[in-house]
Amino acid sequence: MNIKLQQLRHFLFVVEEGGFRSAAAKANRSQATLSSSIKALERQLGKSLFESGNNAVLTTFGKQCLPKIQQFMDIYQRLESELHTAALGKSGKIRIASVPSLATKLLPNVLAEYSKRYPQVEISLLDDNSEGVCSRLLAGDVDVALGNLSASMKDEVQFYPLLTDPIGVVCSVHHPLARHNSGILWQQLSCEPFIYNGTCHLLDTTPAYVLNLNPKYEVGNITSLFSLVRNELGVTTLPKLAFPEYDDKLVWLPLIDPPLQRQIGIFSVKGRSLSPQAEIFTDLCINYVENLKKTQTGWKD
Repeated sequence: MNIKLQQLRHFLFVVEEGGFRSAAAKANRSQATLSSSIKALERQLGKSLFESGNNAVLTTFGKQCLPKIQQFMDIYQRLESELHTAALGKSGKIRIASVPSLATKLLPNVLAEYSKRYPQVEISLLDDNSEGVCSRLLAGDVDVALGNLSASMKDEVQFYPLLTDPIGVVCSVHHPLARHNSGILWQQLSCEPFIYNGTCHLLDTTPAYVLNLNPKYEVGNITSLFSLVRNELGVTTLPKLAFPEYDDKLVWLPLIDPPLQRQIGIFSVKGRSLSPQAEIFTDLCINYVENLKKTQTGWKD
């Protein structure tokens, strides 16, 4: 049996309109075409749906079929609507991984706008270091990721740069280095207790890599890192976006030798299409950062 959706629609039109002529007009078909469609449906079912001689009156079999066909068409119409809504990115779910600095400073505004436009989309946000967000993306745990791209994963992901983020030195406001407002040379850190954190690998390709060889402390949690620095147990390097700008016990100073910055962007898996939700989120991120660049000189390409 190969019942066609159009045949079921034509059957319901006849019932709703009370006749074949009105049903044909509603279906935008000739009466002969609509009658042929109903006859074909009856042949496939093996029973008449309408009484002979008064072909707008349902047979007993037709009355049995009517609620089942109506139920099926209701389900189909809901499915059609839900699929269309999902294709437009208006429903469903988006999973995002981000480095903590972006999760606290960039994403709140983007996600607020996203939720305002698409309130029915469920949002899952995970924060991790740059290696972690890439690993989650490649494992399929998230749809899109934000951070600085690891060189080891360049061949596996598609990267769209958003902005550059300078690397600087973070120390207590009471530390002697805090007086160097114009910037710090890496050599000035060589005699200081150095605190290694997840972003210090950015120094590895520069002469400052020696700071990473024998750190006094190694800290993975950003809260613990700031606690050590506030208590003057050492100094560290950190991208500017990762610095808590309203913390009056810490200071961020630019690293002027070597001058260093990380490229922040949004990335997805090469060869894998984005979901409609992820496409919309990506566009919102790009537009938001472009607008920031126009209004705030501190943000760079």
